[in-house]
Amino acid sequence: MGIMLSAETAAGTSGIVMVVYLVLIFAFIYFLMIRPQKKEQKRMTAMLSALEIGDSILTNSGFYGVVIDITDDTVIVEFGSNKNCRIPMQKTAIAQVEKPEA
Repeated sequence: MGIMLSAETAAGTSGIVMVVYLVLIFAFIYFLMIRPQKKEQKRMTAMLSALEIGDSILTNSGFYGVVIDITDDTVIVEFGSNKNCRIPMQKTAIAQVEKPEA
């Protein structure tokens, strides 16, 4: 009877260890993958909500321009020194924003 009791205790202990390992793996994945992604997403949302007309931007494709109009999810950007090159684009295509110096 003593042998059965120790076998049941070992099975119960290994189950608890398995649950602890699963919790540790989930916590590891959360802190290395999910949390930084959410933090970056909040930073981008804050940057795009602070976007104003006259700000210099860098697009995801590497073009520099100046914002000349803003709607809900679209901006019109003027590229280069040619004042006729105005292109509408989505706000999500903006990688960086630089405020003009006062």
